[in-house]
Amino acid sequence: MSKPGSDIRSALTRLSPGFAAQLRNYLLLMRLDKPVGILLLLWPTLWALWLAGEGHPDGGLFIVFVLGVIVMRSGGCVLNDFADRNIDPYVERTRTRPIASGAVAPMEALTLFIALALVAIGLAAMLNRPAQMLAIIAAGLTIIYPFIKRFVSVPQFFLGAAFGWAVPMAFAAQTGATSQLAWLVFATAVIWAVIYDTFYAMVDRKDDIKVGVKSTAILFGDADLFIIGALQFLMLVALLFIGNMAELGGWFFASVLLAAILMAWHQWLARQRQPAACFRVFLLNHYIGMVIFIGIVLHYTFSAS
Repeated sequence: MSKPGSDIRSALTRLSPGFAAQLRNYLLLMRLDKPVGILLLLWPTLWALWLAGEGHPDGGLFIVFVLGVIVMRSGGCVLNDFADRNIDPYVERTRTRPIASGAVAPMEALTLFIALALVAIGLAAMLNRPAQMLAIIAAGLTIIYPFIKRFVSVPQFFLGAAFGWAVPMAFAAQTGATSQLAWLVFATAVIWAVIYDTFYAMVDRKDDIKVGVKSTAILFGDADLFIIGALQFLMLVALLFIGNMAELGGWFFASVLLAAILMAWHQWLARQRQPAACFRVFLLNHYIGMVIFIGIVLHYTFSAS
């Protein structure tokens, strides 16, 4: 006679390999194996929380926004792959994604997206009324972006708006309002997103032209690096304005200088427009957000109270 519970454990043992494999497919679908996307969304959010809280953001809001970044980025990736399910199989870099390869069915992906959306709603419910109203717009941007690249040549601007919308939300949650500083930080986040996602789009430019997907990499053409350079300069100017408006000191402006050096290095790395180099630059871009955040933290840590 078998011991109590042994039959259940035996059944779980038989089921676990398949369950674990499918769970892994869901995690891959959410891109949790590629945290760079989370970091690119997280850094501007942290800029906003620290600036809105003048170096002392609310601890509860910090937790809510960090979780929100992870959930919304994951949900956006799931919806993006659902929208691209008939395109990804024809693009070299994306043909092995879970939906494109058949590992996850489209309805499974939609179910997962709905589950993540419900979690996001629960997190938004913890915020104040102004932030909740802005969260509705954030949800709309998240849903619209995966489909917009079929109709407009600058989908990276919509991605930037979706990725940067946590900035006004953070200001609203922390202060109850969205100041001029909040919108300047938001605009800076949008510019940055166009920069790094154009590098990302340069990787797939040839395949995207074949399948009819639009991007700034295609729109900019041979002027891509020059236009990216102009956007990098614009971002640096915007950061200087942020520092002046928020009355930040030397630590912050040193971080802006370091960001400028990183941008120049990225231009050098991508100078031949090789896909591998462009993808590397995309991955390295999050360090720009990190050094700006460090500059903000150091300012509030060491500036006179």
